[in-house]
Formats: sequence, C-alpha cells, structure tokens
Amino acid sequence: MDDLIPRLAACEICAERFAATRTAHRPNPVVWFRPGARLLIASQAPGMRVHEANTPFWDQSGKRLRAWLGLDETAFYDRSRVAIVPMAFCFPGYDAKGSDLPPPPVCARTWRTPILQGLDRVRCTILIGGYAQKWHLGTKAGVTETVRDWRAHAPEVFPLPHPSWRNTAWLRKNPWFEAELLPVLRARVKEVMNDDAAR
Repeated sequence: MDDLIPRLAACEICAERFAATRTAHRPNPVVWFRPGARLLIASQAPGMRVHEANTPFWDQSGKRLRAWLGLDETAFYDRSRVAIVPMAFCFPGYDAKGSDLPPPPVCARTWRTPILQGLDRVRCTILIGGYAQKWHLGTKAGVTETVRDWRAHAPEVFPLPHPSWRNTAWLRKNPWFEAELLPVLRARVKEVMNDDAAR
C-alpha cells in the first residue's frame, strides 16, 4: 500500500480522455484512504468541486452524506478510519449537455482490486450509486431496487442512492429510506467507528 498510494496519485491513464472533454482538464486522482480503515465508502467519481478542492465530497452532496452516516467532518475525513474509494479517482468531465460523464472503467480495472486487498480491516462498506453497487454486488438491478433490498446486505454492506441534490425527489418518493434504512446505517457506522477508536 505504501507504494500503491503514490502511484495512484500520479496516475495519468485517462489524460487523453479528459483532454477531449468540455473541461479539457488534466487528471487529478483524489486519494483518500489508508491501511487500517474500518469504514469503506465506495462512491462514483469526483465532481468538479472535489477535483478543484482535492477533497472527496467537498460539496453539498458531502453534507448530505455525512448527515446520512451520522458523522461530522472530523470523523468523516479521518483517513485512518474512513476510506473513500470511488469507482474512478478523477473527475471524468462533462458531456455536451453539461452532465458528469460516467467513471472510466479502466480506473476500476487498474486500481480497485489491489486497493481493496490492502484495506483488509474494513467492517462496513457503503455503496453509493449504481456503478459501485454493480461492481461490488454483481447486481444488474437499478439503484432503487438495490437500495430497497438493503436488508439482504446489512450490516456489512449498505447500498445508498447518490446524496446529490438531484435525488431530492427520489427521497420524497421513497420515505422508507430515511425512516427505515438510515437509523440502522447510523447505528452500524457508530459501532464501527467507536470500535475502531477503542483499538
């Protein structure tokens, strides 16, 4: 892992792909994990704000996610306890309509397996969005169906929708998410974080 992290931070596999996007940006892998972490957040890919800040979930989505998990900023950004490992580590850029492009599959193929092998103390995994859910669970189901079936995976794994403001309507249509899933999730996160702090 000591060798893996600096190699990932210097990765430029997608340089040509990013140069061809509307933003024409350079790769900037946002690396936020260390060996020994007990909580794994498997997300999609950094957005533009995260790309600029070089800090994962440094936006309104992050505020919502931290509220879902019951974590303050200090705990959430403690790399010794929380590993944030997206399906792609760089901002993929925007398409012609200004929407985020999907995470390039080459990133997960290149980095995901060795990283997860090094994170061998993880006790709970949070799967945010369809890309992470399909990779980790091998499901072909959509996000709503996968999240609705959360009890089949808890307490080791919790599938979640993306905490983006774009999903506010989804949250209103699915009140069971906040009423049923989130209390169990927060209790599990608290257990994992407290157990880790005691070691």
